[in-house]
Amino acid sequence: MEIDRAGLVHPWFLRFVIWGCVVTMIDLKHVLLWCVGLNYLILFIWFAVFVFAHDWMYRINGRWFKLSLETFDAIHYAGLSVYKIGIILLNLVPLVALYLVS
Repeated sequence: MEIDRAGLVHPWFLRFVIWGCVVTMIDLKHVLLWCVGLNYLILFIWFAVFVFAHDWMYRINGRWFKLSLETFDAIHYAGLSVYKIGIILLNLVPLVALYLVS
Protein backbone atom coordinates (compact mmCIF):
# COMPACT_ATOMS: atom_id res chain seq x y z
CA MET A 1 0.00 0.00 0.00
CA GLU A 2 1.08 3.50 -0.71
CA ILE A 3 0.41 6.72 1.19
CA ASP A 4 -0.10 9.93 -0.78
CA ARG A 5 0.49 13.52 0.39
CA ALA A 6 -2.93 13.78 2.03
CA GLY A 7 -2.20 10.73 4.15
CA LEU A 8 -4.72 8.52 2.35
CA VAL A 9 -3.81 4.90 1.77
CA HIS A 10 -4.11 3.71 -1.82
CA PRO A 11 -4.36 0.03 -2.71
CA TRP A 12 -2.05 -1.26 -5.41
CA PHE A 13 -4.76 -1.42 -8.06
CA LEU A 14 -5.29 2.35 -7.86
CA ARG A 15 -1.69 2.76 -8.96
CA PHE A 16 -2.73 1.44 -12.40
CA VAL A 17 -5.57 3.95 -12.59
CA ILE A 18 -3.12 6.75 -11.90
CA TRP A 19 -0.74 5.48 -14.62
CA GLY A 20 -3.60 5.16 -17.10
CA CYS A 21 -3.50 1.34 -17.38
CA VAL A 22 -7.14 0.58 -16.78
CA VAL A 23 -8.54 -2.79 -17.84
CA THR A 24 -12.29 -2.72 -18.21
CA MET A 25 -14.62 -5.66 -17.71
CA ILE A 26 -15.25 -5.75 -21.46
CA ASP A 27 -11.51 -6.01 -22.15
CA LEU A 28 -11.14 -8.77 -19.59
CA LYS A 29 -14.08 -10.67 -21.09
CA HIS A 30 -12.52 -10.44 -24.55
CA VAL A 31 -9.15 -11.66 -23.30
CA LEU A 32 -10.69 -14.57 -21.41
CA LEU A 33 -12.85 -15.49 -24.40
CA TRP A 34 -9.76 -15.55 -26.65
CA CYS A 35 -7.90 -17.60 -24.04
CA VAL A 36 -10.72 -20.15 -23.89
CA GLY A 37 -10.84 -20.40 -27.67
CA LEU A 38 -7.10 -20.73 -28.18
CA ASN A 39 -6.68 -23.20 -25.33
CA TYR A 40 -9.48 -25.40 -26.65
CA LEU A 41 -7.90 -25.22 -30.11
CA ILE A 42 -4.63 -26.48 -28.64
CA LEU A 43 -6.53 -29.20 -26.77
CA PHE A 44 -8.32 -30.34 -29.95
CA ILE A 45 -5.08 -30.36 -31.95
CA TRP A 46 -3.38 -32.42 -29.24
CA PHE A 47 -6.32 -34.83 -29.22
CA ALA A 48 -6.39 -35.09 -33.02
CA VAL A 49 -2.66 -35.76 -33.24
CA PHE A 50 -2.96 -38.30 -30.44
CA VAL A 51 -5.80 -40.14 -32.20
CA PHE A 52 -4.70 -39.92 -35.83
CA ALA A 53 -0.90 -40.00 -35.43
CA HIS A 54 -0.69 -42.21 -32.35
CA ASP A 55 1.93 -44.61 -33.71
CA TRP A 56 4.13 -41.79 -34.98
CA MET A 57 4.00 -40.04 -31.59
CA TYR A 58 4.79 -43.30 -29.81
CA ARG A 59 7.80 -43.95 -32.08
CA ILE A 60 9.13 -40.40 -31.62
CA ASN A 61 8.79 -40.55 -27.84
CA GLY A 62 10.08 -44.12 -27.77
CA ARG A 63 13.47 -42.85 -28.93
CA TRP A 64 13.87 -40.81 -25.75
CA PHE A 65 11.84 -42.70 -23.17
CA LYS A 66 11.30 -46.39 -22.52
CA LEU A 67 7.51 -46.45 -22.13
CA SER A 68 5.02 -49.20 -22.72
CA LEU A 69 2.08 -48.42 -24.96
CA GLU A 70 -0.31 -48.43 -21.99
CA THR A 71 1.87 -46.00 -20.03
CA PHE A 72 2.18 -43.70 -23.05
CA ASP A 73 -1.60 -43.65 -23.48
CA ALA A 74 -2.17 -43.08 -19.75
CA ILE A 75 0.27 -40.15 -19.68
CA HIS A 76 -1.41 -38.46 -22.63
CA TYR A 77 -4.90 -39.11 -21.27
CA ALA A 78 -3.89 -37.62 -17.91
CA GLY A 79 -2.25 -34.65 -19.65
CA LEU A 80 -5.35 -33.96 -21.73
CA SER A 81 -7.51 -34.19 -18.60
CA VAL A 82 -5.33 -31.85 -16.54
CA TYR A 83 -5.12 -29.36 -19.41
CA LYS A 84 -8.90 -29.39 -19.84
CA ILE A 85 -9.47 -28.89 -16.11
CA GLY A 86 -6.99 -26.01 -16.20
CA ILE A 87 -8.88 -24.37 -19.06
CA ILE A 88 -12.15 -24.71 -17.20
CA LEU A 89 -10.85 -23.45 -13.85
CA LEU A 90 -8.55 -20.67 -15.06
CA ASN A 91 -10.40 -19.36 -18.13
CA LEU A 92 -13.98 -20.54 -18.44
CA VAL A 93 -15.14 -20.11 -14.83
CA PRO A 94 -13.82 -16.51 -14.54
CA LEU A 95 -15.41 -15.70 -17.92
CA VAL A 96 -18.80 -17.06 -16.83
CA ALA A 97 -18.48 -15.20 -13.51
CA LEU A 98 -17.81 -11.92 -15.32
CA TYR A 99 -20.81 -12.47 -17.58
CA LEU A 100 -23.01 -13.22 -14.56
CA VAL A 101 -21.83 -10.13 -12.67
CA SER A 102 -22.35 -7.72 -15.54
